[in-house]
Amino acid sequence: MTTIRSTLATAATVFALIATAGCSVGRGQQSVGAYIDDAAITTAVKAKFADDQTVSASSISVETLNGTVMLSGFAKNAAEKDNAGKLARQVDGVKAVKNEIAVRPGTN
Repeated sequence: MTTIRSTLATAATVFALIATAGCSVGRGQQSVGAYIDDAAITTAVKAKFADDQTVSASSISVETLNGTVMLSGFAKNAAEKDNAGKLARQVDGVKAVKNEIAVRPGTN
């Protein structure tokens, strides 16, 4: 009797782990392959920012979902904001860019 209970408990635990493992990828929003592609796009955009002298990579956040890049954070001026958007659009796999970077007032 205890063998059956322990087997059922083990099976239930394994099932629960398998069922919740998929949730960490994208909560049903995208496949594992799309998640990996988005991570590669995010990394490539951040690398472009780090290589460019006109964009402060540490002040701008980059998130990607299904090929759409979302930029947020702060820029010193409108030129930095525009340049960040242009750099993001140059990355392979980017379908769209939502540039939500805020320009800090009085720092032209």
